[in-house]
Amino acid sequence: MKQRDTNSIRYPKETDEKIEKLAKSFRRSKKELFCQMVDYFYRSKKDPSDFGDELLKKELSSGISRILSFIRQQEKDFLLPLFTDTGVLKSVSLRQKEVLEGIGRQLLTESEQTTVLTKRSEQIINGLKYLISKQKEKEILKEQFSQLLDYYINQREEMGWTTSGVKKEELIIHVKQSLKNL
Repeated sequence: MKQRDTNSIRYPKETDEKIEKLAKSFRRSKKELFCQMVDYFYRSKKDPSDFGDELLKKELSSGISRILSFIRQQEKDFLLPLFTDTGVLKSVSLRQKEVLEGIGRQLLTESEQTTVLTKRSEQIINGLKYLISKQKEKEILKEQFSQLLDYYINQREEMGWTTSGVKKEELIIHVKQSLKNL
């Protein structure tokens, strides 16, 4: 069997102390920690001497740029048309509100006029009822007067006054015509 631990590296004592502390904090051996560090730098292609890590900054900024462009595109596609449509809906609803308020005012006016017309119609109906009752009273009065006149004429004839029949007849016709004209 081949032994894998064939290579060795020399480094200063201060670096060894740092590796020792890291190994203890991660609970690994110094050899395991060193292998993992090499794998990490190999995969991430980071330069350990670059403290600013420009590659990481570039990736982050490009990711942020992609996110921002996505958000801007969403605003253009969804939010702006939504705000525009909302503004149109708001103006339409305001116009409809004004129209409905106008209709409400018109209905109130019509209601008031209908109330006035109803009161006037009731007054006219009451007036007509009064006229009809007076007309009936007049007819009754005429009938009573006619009966009274007939009685008077009959009684006068029975008394036998000495007047000619023609004059009596003219008197009767004249009185009856006057009665009808009442």
